[in-house]
Amino acid sequence: MVKFQDAALDRTFAALADPTRRALLTRLSDRRECSVSELAEPFAMSLPAVMKHLDVLSDAGLITRTKTGRTVACRLSAAPMEEALEWLRRYQRFWSDALDQLAAYVEEAPCPPGPVSRSSDTSTHPRKKSSARGRTRSKS
Repeated sequence: MVKFQDAALDRTFAALADPTRRALLTRLSDRRECSVSELAEPFAMSLPAVMKHLDVLSDAGLITRTKTGRTVACRLSAAPMEEALEWLRRYQRFWSDALDQLAAYVEEAPCPPGPVSRSSDTSTHPRKKSSARGRTRSKS
């Protein structure tokens, strides 16, 4: 069995798996550059918690950080997402081809008529009336 392991791709998908980190990337995609405090503003969490999310994004290569004086600015880095998108495109092609083949098969294969189900029709045989089995109790 071939073991394919791409650590960079794993880090990218792990970073993108968290909704807070995706929201941070969305905020960065709207701006060219953003300070950490500006990024943290809409989130109901502490600044250190936001910094931990930014560390994960930085380790995955999804953002770059620059420090000017006391201000740390973040910028989106799209290269890892492009690699992830290329990986996903392979599977998109696979599923598109498989579904196209299935559609072609369904369209060309004639369906033979099947037996008619009479389960909804009423029976032609008279029904027997049920009789009580065993002892019955009389109501007093």
